[in-house]
Amino acid sequence: MERLLAPIDAPGLYLEQLQEGHREALRALCPVDDPVWEIFPANWSGDHFDAIFDATIANADRFPFLIVADGVAVGMSGFLRVAAADNWLELGGTYMTPAARGTGLNGRIKPLLIGRALDCGFTRIEFCIDQRNVRSQKAVEKLGAVREGVLRKQRITWTGHVRDTVIYSILADEWRGKV
Repeated sequence: MERLLAPIDAPGLYLEQLQEGHREALRALCPVDDPVWEIFPANWSGDHFDAIFDATIANADRFPFLIVADGVAVGMSGFLRVAAADNWLELGGTYMTPAARGTGLNGRIKPLLIGRALDCGFTRIEFCIDQRNVRSQKAVEKLGAVREGVLRKQRITWTGHVRDTVIYSILADEWRGKV
């Protein structure tokens, strides 16, 4: 786990495990009027922020990285549900400040996280995406993820919406054959 969660330093990008010292930087990235909150599992803005931040860093199944691009915090992404004994994990919990979306940044970050997981011996990377979040589905498809199916009425979001979750995966041999 130590190797999986170590900081990632790449040209123009730096990712490190989310920690208390990142609270205010991340809060500043989460505007209340961001329309993404309607399809996000949790609301990271306004009065909701502190409770969800605390719950996230206390959750033993979540390993988010703060994303810093060109010296400026722009969001978070990371690993969830790490099943080391079965060689798989979920990559997700990604939030980018509105200004960072559509810039290609996500397409630079996800390969770093996928590469780290594969280098640590994981053979399956899974993505669980709200069916309404077409933008995220297209982003993982660009990476080469395979749509495996839909878990119907799988999760209740912070708004009370019962979401259908689309499952995608990338397998180590598929990724290595691609890069």
